[in-house]
Amino acid sequence: MAFIRYLLLLSVIVSSSVSARTLLVLGDSLSAAYGIRPEQGWVALLETRLQQGYTDIDVVNASISGETTQGGITRLPALIERHQPDWIVLELAANDGLRGMPLALIQRNITQLIELSEQASATPLLVGIRLPPNYGVSYTERFYSLFETLADEYEVSRVPFLLEGVALQQSLMQADGLHPNAKAQAVLLDNVWPYLQPLLGD
Repeated sequence: MAFIRYLLLLSVIVSSSVSARTLLVLGDSLSAAYGIRPEQGWVALLETRLQQGYTDIDVVNASISGETTQGGITRLPALIERHQPDWIVLELAANDGLRGMPLALIQRNITQLIELSEQASATPLLVGIRLPPNYGVSYTERFYSLFETLADEYEVSRVPFLLEGVALQQSLMQADGLHPNAKAQAVLLDNVWPYLQPLLGD
């Protein structure tokens, strides 16, 4: 009996070590469920969706409200070491843009985030964002194009615009006009899912 229990325990350990996979979300308030309950956020909804066909994937939400690309660079190495992620969703740069940071600096920072992910053998998913029009056409369009440029250069998948179908819908936005409300979170997940799912494999 003792030998049988040993074999069962060994089977569980081997199975866990082989099947456990981790998806890390590195984002800002848009992924940190700002202004709503954490379980209402799109990342929490993603965890629920993964239970329908990807039960071996654990989701780690390392998003922080107010986070910038530089903050992400600072935190990512430790997150990688701790969680050993297989995929990293990079949802950063909105706060950089809202602060009017130089586009060249934002591009360098996103580049470093992609490279840190790939050096850790994690597959990155780049999440694009648009800025409000009051920042000027030139800056906002060049900011938005950074995501496509880097996705093409590094041949990584890209969500074109996280807030597609949400940003201009007052009923889906919080009073500040910047953050989606609870009703919008399912839309955000649907914007991400078509680009994330192919990366997950079977």
